[in-house]
Amino acid sequence: MQWLSAPCGRPARFSDGAIELCLTLKALFNLPLRQATGLVASLLKLADLNWPVPDYTTLCRRQKTLPVTLGGRPSSGGLHLLIDSTGIKMMGEGEWKTRKHGASYRRQWRKVHIGIDVENLDIRAIEVTTNAIGDAPVLPDLLAQIPADEKIGSVGGDGAYDTKKCHAAIAEREAQAIIPVRRNGRPWKEDAPGVQARNETLRAIKRLGRTIWKKWSGYHRRSLVETKMHCFKLLGQRVMARTFNHQITELKVRAAILNRFSQIGTPNTVRVA
Repeated sequence: MQWLSAPCGRPARFSDGAIELCLTLKALFNLPLRQATGLVASLLKLADLNWPVPDYTTLCRRQKTLPVTLGGRPSSGGLHLLIDSTGIKMMGEGEWKTRKHGASYRRQWRKVHIGIDVENLDIRAIEVTTNAIGDAPVLPDLLAQIPADEKIGSVGGDGAYDTKKCHAAIAEREAQAIIPVRRNGRPWKEDAPGVQARNETLRAIKRLGRTIWKKWSGYHRRSLVETKMHCFKLLGQRVMARTFNHQITELKVRAAILNRFSQIGTPNTVRVA
């Protein structure tokens, strides 16, 4: 990894990789910026590297526009994507205080939308929105993060993604939608891509029942993305950054950490005989 940036245009002393490393240690150990810089300085000293360390103001300034690579592994066959969202607290008291005494002021959240690969559980796509944005409008943006030359076999989600725009976005990538029709759902007029497959799902649910359809279609694999959400929150129940752009970078760094954990913990099996 290159620690210092190459001279080009406006001089930036530290490379993006150095800034991302500092922010990764900050998110991994849940440290403030000043303590994160102290940890990096100690690690460099232990490694006998006489490298400068970015101060906390540099980390804060560069965090706003830092490009973060998730590092997800490409699928061996067709990508089977599972999509879900969760809320990360940005401002407000803890749950116990709210239950016991009530909220002193309105709590605010950020919604994290992720898409994971069923095969290796890597986070392949992530979007961060306010709590005023629903799940369905974000699905096309998540699919856009998957390379166009990578085949998507299926996209799974809950009933919140049962909209025409979501089915059209999935059909545009020539993927199968594993999305249950809402309980009060009716057949749609087949004048848009993906509507015919959705109506077939509705007929299958009415004929077989919702429970049998979920087992037959593999819908229960969606529990994998819920488990990944739990792992995501183990890195912190709230986001520490204050502005929206800084929060996006912080949450993307957490996703990159989980992908790295998955890659380290997954054995590489090689057949020898």
